[in-house]
Amino acid sequence: MTAETSQTLDRGLRVLKLLADTDHGLTVTELSNKLGVNRTVVYRLLATLEQHALVRRDLGGRARVGLGVLRLGRQVHPLVREAALPALRSLAEDIGATAHLTLVDGTDALAVAVVEPTWTDYHVAYRAGFRHPLDRGAAGRAILAARHQAADEPGYTLTHGELEAGASGAAAPLLGVTGVEGSVGVVMLADAVPERVGPRVVDAAREVAEALR
Repeated sequence: MTAETSQTLDRGLRVLKLLADTDHGLTVTELSNKLGVNRTVVYRLLATLEQHALVRRDLGGRARVGLGVLRLGRQVHPLVREAALPALRSLAEDIGATAHLTLVDGTDALAVAVVEPTWTDYHVAYRAGFRHPLDRGAAGRAILAARHQAADEPGYTLTHGELEAGASGAAAPLLGVTGVEGSVGVVMLADAVPERVGPRVVDAAREVAEALR
């Protein structure tokens, strides 16, 4: 902590991070031990966070992340989309295919930004807001693959016909971006993805990740 920071705010944010990392919530005693502060301080932090609906406590007294966090989260997508657009535009124009940024939304993959090429005679119509299961389509499969690979080992995923008949996809995960789990990819009307597309998608994902850091 420095003179310019708030100890109380820091503790409150640490509470939210601790609660976000557990599926079962935490008791006041558990939070007290993890934060290294007494129970009275934890009670005050929780009471303040509850007033803003950022924390809720169940009947057993365990604290969990509150629904107020969702309202804050809705504002994240526009910021992420804005940061990703330059790399997506470059990717779409270079490959001549529809480029997209996809983020995890529960058990689904959600397209939050889409850029279509300007010079092609035809391309796949793919809209922001489109969602599909994580285990179908290149965008979701790339995200799942990243959960089992090292951060310094970027790779890409190729699929064909999983979301739309006759369409192929290539996607690479966003790596090294705290709090963001997603992928960058392209979808095209082709029986197979050209060889150069995979590495190009990896480069685009790296550009987006750097823009978000």
